[in-house]
Amino acid sequence: MPWYLPFFPYPPAKDGYWEPVTSTLNWCEEDYYATEYSAEIVNTLTNLLFMWLGIQGIRSCRRNGHDQIFTVALLGYLVVGTGSFLFHSTLKCKCPYIPPEPNIWLNCDPMQLVDELSMIYTTCLMAYASFSYSRSNTVRVYLGISLAGLAIFITLYYHYLQDPVFHQNAFALLTTIVVFRSMYTMEVTLRPKWRHSTEEDRLARQKKGLPVPTKERQHYENVRNEKTLKTMWFMVIYGLSMFLGGFFIWNLDNIFCSEIRRMRRSVGLPWGIFLEGHGWWHIMTGIGAYLYIIWGIWLRHCLNDRQDEYHLRWAHFWQIPEVIRTEGGSSENGVPRAKKST
Repeated sequence: MPWYLPFFPYPPAKDGYWEPVTSTLNWCEEDYYATEYSAEIVNTLTNLLFMWLGIQGIRSCRRNGHDQIFTVALLGYLVVGTGSFLFHSTLKCKCPYIPPEPNIWLNCDPMQLVDELSMIYTTCLMAYASFSYSRSNTVRVYLGISLAGLAIFITLYYHYLQDPVFHQNAFALLTTIVVFRSMYTMEVTLRPKWRHSTEEDRLARQKKGLPVPTKERQHYENVRNEKTLKTMWFMVIYGLSMFLGGFFIWNLDNIFCSEIRRMRRSVGLPWGIFLEGHGWWHIMTGIGAYLYIIWGIWLRHCLNDRQDEYHLRWAHFWQIPEVIRTEGGSSENGVPRAKKST
């Protein structure tokens, strides 16, 4: 099919500043076609989204007083983007002064390991945030030691295998466990039928001499929590859709690489940039992972029964959400007014 839009032809291949390529992975984007200082220019620059969102998230945590575990998780998120930026810029893996013999500890993979293993460490931090809430100090210590041991095991075993499939499976399994755990916590914490919010539950608590909120307060909390759940579930579905959509596009990039390269050459620049599947993976997973961390922050405030102190600022789905402090908050008959959650 003829291409009628104006374009620039792809420049010829050139020697790169970081040659030779020593990574165990190389993606469908052609190497050093744009500049000699970046092996994969699109795969490199799309990581700026990770870096920008990571910095914004850390600043938001400090400004709004969120739990420190999320600041650490966002720092890990920032490291993921920075490591991936460096890795795709250089495609450097092996240490330059060590013979590239496989499956030995001396074979270090600095750029690639920073890119990939920081994903594991950040997920372990989110696992700790999810599973440690309201646990005793003893349980928290054992959980922290266990997750640290798991992260070290994955690091050493992946370094030994040098098989990207192991890393991908480990990351997918950890992420699935943490996400489903958070979904369960969200439903049990907020869904009225699970949190003693019905009239029958109120009467049962009254008979047992337990604290019972007024009907007005209970109605307000039920309405507030139902609205919060609706927005949270949209956030979960949106985030998972971004993850799965990015994974799907990336796999198309892997399966049909030769055909996609011919298409990029035929449409030229800048249009060929939009056919870089791994770059779309960075953008979509960057958004999906950030949504998950924001969801975790908001859920933690709900667990702490601080919904009236914080709300989610997210007017449109294409904007970046933020959990911020709720200013003021008047009341009617002793019942706080429900704050907007979007």
